Amino acid sequence: MVDQKKIVLGISCGDISGIGLEILIKSCLNNKLFDFCIPILYAPFMAVNFYKKLYSLDFNYHVIKNVSQASSNKLNIITTHQIDNNIKPGVSCKVNGLVAIDSLKFAVEDLKNNIINVLVTLPINKYNVSLVQPDFVGHTEYLSTFFKSKSLMLLCANNLRVATVTNHVPISKVSSCITPKIIKEKLIILIKLLQIDFLIKKPKIAVLSLNPHAGDNGLIGHEDEKIVKPVIDDFSKNGNLVYGPYSADGFFGSGDYVNFDAVLGMYHDQALIPFKTLSFGKGVNYTAGLPCIRVSPDHGVGYDIAGKEKASVSSFLSACFLAKEIYYNRSIYKNSVQKKDDT
Repeated sequence: MVDQKKIVLGISCGDISGIGLEILIKSCLNNKLFDFCIPILYAPFMAVNFYKKLYSLDFNYHVIKNVSQASSNKLNIITTHQIDNNIKPGVSCKVNGLVAIDSLKFAVEDLKNNIINVLVTLPINKYNVSLVQPDFVGHTEYLSTFFKSKSLMLLCANNLRVATVTNHVPISKVSSCITPKIIKEKLIILIKLLQIDFLIKKPKIAVLSLNPHAGDNGLIGHEDEKIVKPVIDDFSKNGNLVYGPYSADGFFGSGDYVNFDAVLGMYHDQALIPFKTLSFGKGVNYTAGLPCIRVSPDHGVGYDIAGKEKASVSSFLSACFLAKEIYYNRSIYKNSVQKKDDT
């Protein structure tokens, strides 16, 4: 019988040769996880067995067929694609891609049907997954397509929140992807999520420039003056606290980011390099704009330390805590809207 006082936390297993299952098992040994959630892992239970034996851990789990059978104080496993026991930590292979995408598909179906409350995705090797699903480029894009929703990649660490206009796009194509329409879409999602998921009534947002020094009045490109700034001006005229475009190096170097509720960068590395420099190991990747809640640690598969018992649980636990916070914040926001409608 599922404890209704706890959130049901679905977990996709990611790459079983990476550090994902290690950090999950370590986190389950930390009783803080069971204080607020019922973890449901979608994975071959043999993979969990492998790491349990590798690290000689006194760790028990519960194999179930569906969430209604879940235990409130153990890791629950819904078995997906079965494998042999020949797991090689730190070694990339196609089978791992098959296991990862199967796990994700099972978890997302349960998320869609409200069988689980939130989803935490453990790190994947995108190339491995693309070998079995060629159109796969990342969790964010997969979930956006599945739920037919516009989404936003948001990195969070305490009060530092950094989002991106483009996600996993080659740097050679970034400029052509920056349009007034896409910037507007991302800002709308960002403002809404800050209000609903973080309960910030009037969020203050900084927008970064595409070019160095915000284009230097057209000397280093015209995109910021002709594309980015007009969108910012439109939002400001409509009463939104949206400012910029700011040159990314000076903005982060001077510490200006502390004066804003969120930062919108133009492309992946522009946003993620300063974010991870400031908060690596504690950050969370949140896919905003979806009807559901999906978070993940802010790191990758960690092949270089896989199987060595060196992986930190900090980012994974931060992801779980943030998922819980957003889940309850959405309820608070919904109730506040209903009260306004009733008056």
